[in-house]
Amino acid sequence: MIRTVSLLIVFCAMTAAQFDTGAVLGTVRDRTDAVVPAARVTLRNVDTGISTIKDTAEDGSYEFVNVKTGRYTVVAQKAGFTEAAAENFVVSVGARQRVDLVMSVGQVTERVEVTATVPIVQSESSERGQVIEAKKIVELPLNGRNYADLALLSTGVRRSSYAVANPPREGSFNVNGQRSTFNNFLLDGVDNNAYGTSNQGFSNQVVNLPPDAIQELQIVTNNMSAEYGRTSGAMINASMRTGTNTFHGSAWEFLRNDKLNAVGFFPPAGGVKPTLRRNQFGFVFGGPVIRDRAFFFTDWEGFRERTSFLVSSNVPTAAQRQGILGVAITNPLTGKPYPANTPIPREDMTPLARFILDNLALPNSNDPRAPNRFDNIRADRNNTDKMDARIDGRVTPALNAFIRASHRKTNILQSPDIPGLAGGGGNGFIRILNQQLAFGATWTVTAASVVEARMGFSKTRAGKEPPFTGGASMRELFGITGLPEDRRLTGGITNQDVTGFTAFGRQATNPQWQHPFLYDPRVVYSQIAGRHSVKAGYEYQRVHTEIQDVNPLYGRDFYQGAFSGHNLADFMFGLRNRYALTNFLIANYRQVGNMLYVQDDWRVRKNLTLNLGVRYEYFTPQWEASNLLSNFDPAARRLVPAKSGSISDRAQVDPDRNNWAPRVGVALALNPRTAMRSGYGISYIHFNRSGGGNVLAINGPQVVNALVNQTPAQATFRPTMSGYPAGLTDPDKFNPATAN
Repeated sequence: MIRTVSLLIVFCAMTAAQFDTGAVLGTVRDRTDAVVPAARVTLRNVDTGISTIKDTAEDGSYEFVNVKTGRYTVVAQKAGFTEAAAENFVVSVGARQRVDLVMSVGQVTERVEVTATVPIVQSESSERGQVIEAKKIVELPLNGRNYADLALLSTGVRRSSYAVANPPREGSFNVNGQRSTFNNFLLDGVDNNAYGTSNQGFSNQVVNLPPDAIQELQIVTNNMSAEYGRTSGAMINASMRTGTNTFHGSAWEFLRNDKLNAVGFFPPAGGVKPTLRRNQFGFVFGGPVIRDRAFFFTDWEGFRERTSFLVSSNVPTAAQRQGILGVAITNPLTGKPYPANTPIPREDMTPLARFILDNLALPNSNDPRAPNRFDNIRADRNNTDKMDARIDGRVTPALNAFIRASHRKTNILQSPDIPGLAGGGGNGFIRILNQQLAFGATWTVTAASVVEARMGFSKTRAGKEPPFTGGASMRELFGITGLPEDRRLTGGITNQDVTGFTAFGRQATNPQWQHPFLYDPRVVYSQIAGRHSVKAGYEYQRVHTEIQDVNPLYGRDFYQGAFSGHNLADFMFGLRNRYALTNFLIANYRQVGNMLYVQDDWRVRKNLTLNLGVRYEYFTPQWEASNLLSNFDPAARRLVPAKSGSISDRAQVDPDRNNWAPRVGVALALNPRTAMRSGYGISYIHFNRSGGGNVLAINGPQVVNALVNQTPAQATFRPTMSGYPAGLTDPDKFNPATAN
């Protein structure tokens, strides 16, 4: 950190940048089109009353950097000239807003208001994208009220398949053919990306503000400046609303209800509409703490959804549960024969098979073609509450600051397809906690230079677990040994996969979770030097992620009729032809990133701007806090474990220190209604933004995934459900040289 801070001080001494702000620039001229130097220009926020003042340069130009989004008035004054003003124009996120003023010879007490001075096309930046202001964000229809879906209004953007998954993942869209996790989310100038490796938070962002709490949203899909990196898709830059000198608030409720829905073109069985009860309700409220000095804004929104829909499963009939299978069966363990259409005695079945067959739901279909079908009206629910609070203030005339806290908690139940302890399927309980703390400060050092800093802390705890988690173990219920006794894993029945039937027991891939934590300091400096607006900055990221994402942790059994000749008979006798088990491992990943950039927006002429920049990024590969990683050396045909030492030793991946990203852009205004823009740039995607699980922690020997196949020809023929072999997945007994 000492090296980082030292580098930052040196770097900021010569460079500049911006966050969720914009810039206002222009030229002051007189009626003869001559420039007016040394004119006093005042930029005033209409809603908060906060003003900034600077003088025009020798060429009559002025520029205000790091301007917060909102409505503004700009006024130019100079002795011997009338006052010139442009009223009530809007500054957008990331925009370089040109406002030219014309002064006339006269008294300062006279005022000339100029209209239509704000260009309707962007001629100061080569970025390609779209800015959506608060009014449109609130008024445009959004199914689910996820503001990030407004990115679909931009060209080159399509909805990702993850956005319609169950449950859907917020902020999932593909930009210019890139993966949905290759977008970069910013909120109030701090990182807002979700860093769970397999995205169990079911969102690509940590904080999802209600649309009513968004001040403005900028979506950049191409030619972005050197300020923005770590994305080959889009940059989504949002800012939360701030309070003003007057109190304002609103409340809402949006609902969807099956009573308002049509049955549909393809009606379900019986013409019964699927149940849907969705309510989204909340409020926003903001106002002054100290007029013209400090302001607050807060929001809260609740989401309640109840859905019911038909799911179908294949389960044994009442006759099949008695062992009446229609074919002759022989128990290979005892040699006892069972003639066709003769019940298999209950005492010849395992305790597990008896329990499942006694408690499993019976078929209920009236279709004679589907005697094994069980139709279930599955009932799911989603309860989500989120809230945000922000305070902005002017500490001194040269120093502004803000702080924001955000909290979101989600509890989802995805019920099993077959209810009950003997049933199966479904994700079970999905629990998500998102929290973020962001604060920042802007210091106007001189009339031509500004320093701005941000600090963000983001925390996510997200995962899913099957119903009955924490209950009695398989040993306690059925005497089956060799399976975990940890209460984080016990509860329910081991997944029983019988060919021809829907699997019994709980989902094999649960439980799993990812708990990322991010802290993200960044500092920028802005300097205006003649026609050059130089910007640069430094950002440091450290990501800690606790991951448990291996399976099956509670075993999985397969029955395919390899022994008795009948799948269900093998299940009754406990004759598994295959079983699997993985040992329990919690990995604690670490990753560090350092990012530097320099950006020069050079106004070559009034109608021509060059955007020149370069960015450097160094992200370490992910390592594990206790060195629980290994990689495979194909030359030596062996696993190489991680060890203390260099980043290569710990991560088992050589770092890439050559990530230079040049950015070049040109913006040419042909006339007030037409502009030409073009650019070139390079971006990099790093490990923690890839969207996939890092596999090095789940290699042997720290993780052993045992998949045992059994055949009648085995010399030691005992494929029974008496238990799993002791130490089956013990990493201490794992031999990578002989592992299959």
